[in-house]
Amino acid sequence: MDFKKTILWAVFSMSGLMLYNNWQVHEGKPSMFGGNPASTAVVADKAQASKVDIPSPAQNPSIAAPNQTPAIAASAIETSEKFVLQNDVLVLEISANGANIIDAKLPKQLTAEKKPVELFQYAPNHKYFARSGLIALGNADLPNHTTAFKLVQSGKDGSGKPFIVLASERNGVKLEKTFILSPGSYVVDVGHRVTQSNANAAPLVLYTEIVRDASQEQKIGPFGGAFSASTFTGPAAYTEKEKFNKLEFTAIDKNKITIPTQVPAGDPAWIAMVQHYFASAWIPGDKSARDIYAGRIDNNLYRIGMQTPLGVIAPGTTVFEKAKLFVGPQEESVLETIAPGFALLKDYGYLTILAKPIFWLLENIHAYVGNWGWSIILLTILIKLVFFPLSAASYKSMARMKEVQPRLLAMKEQYKGEPQKLNQAMMEMYRKEKINPLGGCLPVVIQIPVFISLYWVLLSSVEMRNAPWIGWIHDLSVPDPYYILPIIMAVSMFAQTKLNPTPPDPIQAKVMMYMPLVFSVMFFFFPAGLVLYWVVNNLLSIAQQWQINQMFGKKPAK
Repeated sequence: MDFKKTILWAVFSMSGLMLYNNWQVHEGKPSMFGGNPASTAVVADKAQASKVDIPSPAQNPSIAAPNQTPAIAASAIETSEKFVLQNDVLVLEISANGANIIDAKLPKQLTAEKKPVELFQYAPNHKYFARSGLIALGNADLPNHTTAFKLVQSGKDGSGKPFIVLASERNGVKLEKTFILSPGSYVVDVGHRVTQSNANAAPLVLYTEIVRDASQEQKIGPFGGAFSASTFTGPAAYTEKEKFNKLEFTAIDKNKITIPTQVPAGDPAWIAMVQHYFASAWIPGDKSARDIYAGRIDNNLYRIGMQTPLGVIAPGTTVFEKAKLFVGPQEESVLETIAPGFALLKDYGYLTILAKPIFWLLENIHAYVGNWGWSIILLTILIKLVFFPLSAASYKSMARMKEVQPRLLAMKEQYKGEPQKLNQAMMEMYRKEKINPLGGCLPVVIQIPVFISLYWVLLSSVEMRNAPWIGWIHDLSVPDPYYILPIIMAVSMFAQTKLNPTPPDPIQAKVMMYMPLVFSVMFFFFPAGLVLYWVVNNLLSIAQQWQINQMFGKKPAK
């Protein structure tokens, strides 16, 4: 019985922890489960704080000093001419000032108002865009993200891909930016063609950045999202050596980050800005050494970027650097094809090792069924079959406990006030009757990681976004609008408690009675897909438990 009390306290503690975590996320603090910086992020000391933003010349002679990357020119971008580049899944707006991508709409991804999701924006209340340009030692005035670019050419290439070419020339250096979109792709092929005509040329550096404010996207759930969960939002970087680093906005403010600044030539690397369901990322070519940097450039404006040294370009010669810019949803099957480690953009938290196989199985079921709701139901049945031996042992143990319940009550009266003798008598009875008092709890504990993994799968998967099931469930990624599934779950949990033996402790018995109500309130704020999983799991458990109770009920009582 003491062990059961421990399990009950553990369940309530976990519930309280999840509620507290979601409140922390609502207050703008990092999530304790999936939103923490990667383990490689360590505190930078005060002496190095100024070097976090951009590597200094002392670290790499070819890299410009921090104050040489031009500051953002907000008014210039707002008043500039704009050029549109689009395919069937992506609509981009490119500003003539800086040739920056300042707006990106996703026609296939709709909001609750049935409008295309607008990932990149440059508005007074929200700024999120991609930019690039040239810098050099000596603070030369070069084509960068603040200079004026002119349209050179636009249209479709030989294979039918839409493209735009913009150019700017300053101090004898010409920069041409080419943007190409392929049909059905969220990846923009970006080319930077640099032509040098200056005889006294300094080493040039190409930088590619993503800039974003720290505003959080709107979270699902009532009460302003206070009890709804969120995945990580912020800058991230990937290198072959350090793998995936997530950088919290608050950590950047406090200079408590460090990222792999040096990326050797030939090693894959990319930088990104991540949010719930969507991401953007620069994936430069890997033929040259690169440097990664991140930092704050305004009170509420942050950037992460990568610098590629071009060296000294001889007068009259041209250097061409290719890069890819991803702007789109975190669809796992798409991410895996773009770059090494790119699927890590989809944030499963600390249980990725379990969550990825679960999503793979769910995705394969959906390929045959064609509906994510029915796919969740079939996945639940498969998980139930996998855990069937454990569940059967648990229910048999509970059925045996129900059989000896009168004897336990009699023992409690017999050894009233003598807890040590009561415990010895109970252990002796368990030994003679071959009952494992832990048998009813351990299978439940073992299944908890699977439940949490599935929670992150349903929370993180953009595939569930706007995915209907039946009737009133039009989106499995948000809570049930009429709370029908949570109510059904509460009723099923109440039925389960009736099938279990009543605890001899009155307080414990009351706790067991109130647990369905507590859990149903929690599940009011969970995605409908997760509640659907739990409802189906409960119904299958009730059927299995009832059958086992019937089998034991036919035996003569001892």
